[in-house]
Amino acid sequence: MCGICGELRFDGGRPEAATLGRMLSKLEKRGPDHEGRFDKGRLALGHRRLSVIDLSEASNQPWVDESSGLALVFNGAIYNYKELRRELQARGYTFRSQGDTEVVLKAYAAWGETFAERLHGMFAIAIWDDKRQQLLLVRDRFGIKPLYYTQTRAHFRFASNSQALLAAGDVDTGIDPVALHHHFTLHAVVPAPRTLLRGIRKLAPGHIMIVDSEGRDRDFPYWQLDGAPANRPETEEEWLEATRTALVTAVERRRVIADVPVGVLLSGGLDSSLLVALLAEHGGGNDLLTFSVGFEDHPDERGDEFEFSDQVVARYGTHHHKIHVPNHEVLDRLPEAIYHMAEPMVGQDAVAFYLLSERVSEHVKVVQSGQGADEVFAGYFWYPQMHNMLGSGAGRFAPFYFDRDHDEYLSMVNEKYAGPDYTSALVDERLKAAKADSYLNSVLHRMSPP
Repeated sequence: MCGICGELRFDGGRPEAATLGRMLSKLEKRGPDHEGRFDKGRLALGHRRLSVIDLSEASNQPWVDESSGLALVFNGAIYNYKELRRELQARGYTFRSQGDTEVVLKAYAAWGETFAERLHGMFAIAIWDDKRQQLLLVRDRFGIKPLYYTQTRAHFRFASNSQALLAAGDVDTGIDPVALHHHFTLHAVVPAPRTLLRGIRKLAPGHIMIVDSEGRDRDFPYWQLDGAPANRPETEEEWLEATRTALVTAVERRRVIADVPVGVLLSGGLDSSLLVALLAEHGGGNDLLTFSVGFEDHPDERGDEFEFSDQVVARYGTHHHKIHVPNHEVLDRLPEAIYHMAEPMVGQDAVAFYLLSERVSEHVKVVQSGQGADEVFAGYFWYPQMHNMLGSGAGRFAPFYFDRDHDEYLSMVNEKYAGPDYTSALVDERLKAAKADSYLNSVLHRMSPP
């Protein structure tokens, strides 16, 4: 995890160093290993690095190539960067680092706006093209890495979190009524490009945004999921084999590219236990670092899942760490966890995950986890309910997913935030646009992350 930020001026002025400094200060926790800056004329870029691939100074950012007139800041990891590097070398490109950052820049130099289609990974990228006098932003296919921006007549700014943009100043902090409707309806998720603040937006997953020196911008998708591929498996056995192959490929890609130890968050549930099993079978064992967290018991609920994670550890012989968090620490640290949220979250495990991440970071920089499996495999209880119900559009979706209906929403907000049923309209729009052959596949296809 790194932090990126930048500013492009439209008014003939130069970005102020103090403004960039304020943004970088809010990104320090994302990248404690190095701070870098680049400025040229109307543009400034900032980067906070967490060194994971190519730990040398050669991969510090911003990455600048004077010969091509390109400068880049990048947060994420490109899993196929070595293959791309070889392809670029065959085209005559030379490299002076061993990491994925330089590969991203040379990929843009070689293939232009289509370069993102070739990247396999999680990423938020900003590239300044001095010859074209334009700033290009790109976000990975599923929005794993965040990318926020704000724009006025005088400037365009971007950053990895909203706190950095707020620190820079000149942001309209009024509440966006459409986003507020989404927030109170979709489990506190506000789909891109909106956020709760009118003056802050976020780039949609799988999209590219280009901003020129006059303030004109355009964005477009570079990738879209095919929900009904022609060559998909047919039988249950074929599905199982295809799923296993995809999972093995995924965990291996993420393990082997890092130049630092990679751990696994092991809750003892199905998802994380499967992850540990696959990693152990493909080169893990005693070298595999696993982490479990437990809290104090409540009279009505067990505070940890150690009895399950212990069984996985015993079976695969991992190097395991049990982390105990007292209940008072959860309450004491709650304000801090909220402060570090780029957008408000209401999940009850948010503070627990924050504390777990803090403890795990004392041992490793990188972890894998089972997060997202229920979304991919329709594991939540509402998916079969939607599947079994007749109907279409939001009318079939809302009864099982919405936190509250439109009338209840109107009864709880100030009248200045009242309006039509924005969320149902959004769901209808996205489901109609889905490339899928069933209602449930349409839901899985279009209800993408923020």
